[in-house]
Amino acid sequence: MDTEWEGADTEHAGVRIAHEEVSPVRQVLRRVWIAAIVLVVVVLIVWLDRDAYRDGDEVGISLLDATYYATVTLSTTGYGDITPITPEARLINIVLITPLRIMFLIVLIGTTLEALTARSREEFRIRRWRSRVRQHVIVCGYGTKGRSAIRSLIANGTPADKIVVVDPEPRAIDEANSLGLTGIIGDAGRTEVLRRASVERARAVIVAANRDDAAVLITLTVRQLNHSVPITTSVREEENANLLRQSGADTVITTSATSGRLLGLSTDSPRVVAVVEDLVTGGQGLDLHQRTASASEVGLGPRDLRDIVLSVTRGGRTLRFDDPLIGTLQPEDVLVVVRSH
Repeated sequence: MDTEWEGADTEHAGVRIAHEEVSPVRQVLRRVWIAAIVLVVVVLIVWLDRDAYRDGDEVGISLLDATYYATVTLSTTGYGDITPITPEARLINIVLITPLRIMFLIVLIGTTLEALTARSREEFRIRRWRSRVRQHVIVCGYGTKGRSAIRSLIANGTPADKIVVVDPEPRAIDEANSLGLTGIIGDAGRTEVLRRASVERARAVIVAANRDDAAVLITLTVRQLNHSVPITTSVREEENANLLRQSGADTVITTSATSGRLLGLSTDSPRVVAVVEDLVTGGQGLDLHQRTASASEVGLGPRDLRDIVLSVTRGGRTLRFDDPLIGTLQPEDVLVVVRSH
């Protein structure tokens, strides 16, 4: 039994599901408000049936007596100086006041109960998430590149609950949670961490590590756990790009070389850089889009389409829009087009 619990703890360790946190002040005020309502209800019940109670030798009680009786009853103090004397009043105590007393006690010890059940509730939420998550995108690294990639994913229509962030820094995961993303605290180069992120069922993996050696290790680990998932990774040095492709990356983006080319273009062609920035920024202006040729487009040339075609991929080979080998579009052609958002 202990081994089973330890396995469950390891499986869920570091997983943080995004959810709205209620501040401690609001929790306390809410409990005080509920307790006050329960107290008022009990006072009204006793006061409306005040002639059925006895205070010592005197039959009937005042409003102050009713409040006093409700207070000591709900707090389970029960001094016994005020008691119901009719069967109806005793039945009301059993049927109505006793459940309200239990509710009052639950409200008072709600903080303790919540602390005791918080772990169970969180484990339940994580188990439910793990049973449902599939076709999600895993982003390894929540630095500048990782955050930009996530903004682009969301701008292009990927729901926040379909994005999982893996980062060793708890602060980074807290920030991701605040945006509605699920976070995994840990090193993405470790097998157990990627399994917590359900990499076996992922739609895609983005490796946005700060170091090239870390990117290689993460790529190798992802490819070992999922042989078919598309992996996109960034690399600082261009000489490491081939190493990442050999490690299993499908797409390798050299950040330093790409930035350098844009810097060079900006000197003589600043408008070109502006258009490139517009194209790679999803959700505004012009967007790059990949899609399969529709049935109505089959048989047409790339220039005959409403969208601006940049390339056509056919049989695993990518052809530029002006390549004569394209001819007319075929049913399985994959197009990269430019369209207005």
